[in-house]
Amino acid sequence: MKTYSAKPSEVTAKWHLIDADGLVLGRLAGIVAKILRGKHKAQFTPHIDTGDNVVIINADKVKITGNKKEQSVFYWHTGYPGGIKGRTQGEILEGKHPERVILKAVERMMPKDSRLADKQMGKLHVYAGAAHPHEAQQPAKLDVAAMNRKNKPA
Repeated sequence: MKTYSAKPSEVTAKWHLIDADGLVLGRLAGIVAKILRGKHKAQFTPHIDTGDNVVIINADKVKITGNKKEQSVFYWHTGYPGGIKGRTQGEILEGKHPERVILKAVERMMPKDSRLADKQMGKLHVYAGAAHPHEAQQPAKLDVAAMNRKNKPA
């Protein structure tokens, strides 16, 4: 018996559309990371990009449970002495680019320091509103809320 290893020419990437309205951020990010890596497929191979493309709409309406909206802070450094800055997840969601909260959550669930993970993250398209420019790819709607009752709080 031999172990199957997918070849890049054998992989077909599908398109999935996810409406993030009312979904829990961490659960959504875990599902999206699994689809981007291709772990939901039987032909999954760790060193080959077997993942699918994911389009997420209504990113500004995602739910953050508990006190994470006020307590979870994204930090960065300006490069100058004393230049550490930070924003809470709530401030980012209410700001100019609310889709960055989902992008960072998914990015942190992908393998670290990997060119393959960077390529797979390129297949993630997140939009704050309901409109997206990927209608021509005919993405299949994926109902994340129906997968588990905890994915969408009451």
